Amino acid sequence: MKRCARCGESKPHAAFHRRRSNTDGLQQHCRECASDYHRKRQESLGRKVRPRVDVPEGHKLCLRCGEIKPWTEWHRNATASDGLSTRCKACRAAEGRANHLKRSYGITEAERDAMVASQRGLCVICLNAPAAHVDHCHKTGRVRGVLCFNCNSAIGKLGDDPEAVRRAAAYLEGNSWKPILVAPGVYRLPS
Repeated sequence: MKRCARCGESKPHAAFHRRRSNTDGLQQHCRECASDYHRKRQESLGRKVRPRVDVPEGHKLCLRCGEIKPWTEWHRNATASDGLSTRCKACRAAEGRANHLKRSYGITEAERDAMVASQRGLCVICLNAPAAHVDHCHKTGRVRGVLCFNCNSAIGKLGDDPEAVRRAAAYLEGNSWKPILVAPGVYRLPS
């Protein structure tokens, strides 16, 4: 047990932060008093201070969404004092999606949602599946629209080449464009 120099209460050693320079290896003030002092000091300097919230054991408050969630809803962070990330998994995922859209396509989630709404929520190519994947030109980076996964990957696999898409459409319609053998090893493509 050790007596806190600020509040005067005797508390167990676990209630004090470590400090090597002191003879007993602990700070003079208990953790609660040190926290209160730091909070008041930051407020007096005009800085923003997090509100103190009582959280049950095994839970943590997410500062982004304001919800108290169990530790299983947090990613690990070895450098943090409690070993957990500063944001819950759901908030990190939402932030990651928003950052991906901004970084990769230069659009916000609101702009993407407006494109999806203008397409009535459907892929503009197949008109069956919900639009969920942003399609863009790989040469210019310009966003063309929002497609379903299959249509977006099909365009990508055809190399964003309109001629390849036309040949694929002709093939599907039964008008195959087989090359004609003119001489041994020489082929002529139909026009």
